[in-house]
Amino acid sequence: MADVNRGNRPLSPHLTIYRPQMTSMSSIMVRITAIALFVLAVFPVWWLMAAATSQDSFAFIDGLMRSWLGDLVLFGATWAMFYHMFGRLRHVIWDFGYFLDVRTSENMGIVMFIAATAFAVIVAIVF
Repeated sequence: MADVNRGNRPLSPHLTIYRPQMTSMSSIMVRITAIALFVLAVFPVWWLMAAATSQDSFAFIDGLMRSWLGDLVLFGATWAMFYHMFGRLRHVIWDFGYFLDVRTSENMGIVMFIAATAFAVIVAIVF
């Protein structure tokens, strides 16, 4: 059997020298927004079920959704929806083989954030 000295081997330095890239961070954010949207889907379902059951339960959830906290949650959900949509669009573009160079990919990550924010603000102003 090979003489393996496991106690004196150096640890992998990847955690000390790794620097997160825009492409990896934006891809992780696409996954996080998908999970957040899945969790936030409870609110419209709750609102519709309350509307179908009683006036008191509907008044509670409707008041919650129309409060400043509800507005904040809905704005965050709108931002997450747009960010996730732009992220999926970016992956479709990459699947077709376009814009795969590093500089353009990083710029697309920045544009995704700016576009999602701009679209969410527009929706908040219009509605």
